[in-house]
Amino acid sequence: MEPALLLIAHGSRQPEANADLVYVVEQLRRRSQAVVETSYLELAEPNIDEGGARCVAAGAECVVLLPYFLSAGVHVLRDLTAARDRLAERFPGVEFRLAEPLGRHPLLLDVVTDRAREAVDRPQNASAKA
Repeated sequence: MEPALLLIAHGSRQPEANADLVYVVEQLRRRSQAVVETSYLELAEPNIDEGGARCVAAGAECVVLLPYFLSAGVHVLRDLTAARDRLAERFPGVEFRLAEPLGRHPLLLDVVTDRAREAVDRPQNASAKA
């Protein structure tokens, strides 16, 4: 069985702000047979503990916590590490691994370049679309 993927975003009180993570999770589910779940650090549901429990309930023996963050700030270094440790204690038969945040991945340079090109090509009064 493939490792389950638990994507973790900061979370917002605004549902439309959380919609990006939901979209990414839906697309990943279409690409793979792996269990893929959403979770949020704060301000939205499900929280990380609930998301991890969903992965375990789906039969995962290994869960990769994937920070949907650009940098390894306090949330990744402290909060997500603590969440991983809590989940490992709660589910001792399951392996929990914390992945690196997105920020220094080389493909992110392509994304930044594409977004800049889109801004230049878009009419000045048009609103930005993600």
